[in-house]
Amino acid sequence: MIKIILYINLLRLKNFYVVHSFSDEEVIAADFLDNVVFHFKLLRPFFNYMSEVLTTNLNGESLLK
Repeated sequence: MIKIILYINLLRLKNFYVVHSFSDEEVIAADFLDNVVFHFKLLRPFFNYMSEVLTTNLNGESLLK
């Protein structure tokens, strides 16, 4: 239960950062753009979830009225 409370407190900060470091070799590689797109696609479920959580109330009703 204590862990859950700690995570809830983290959500209250309302700032979220996602970081992925690329090596110099990755940046100059021919497939760098594909690599970046791949990593953005990995984040899509997180973006979808956060959009839903932040725009609905506890009953699932939209807050965007």
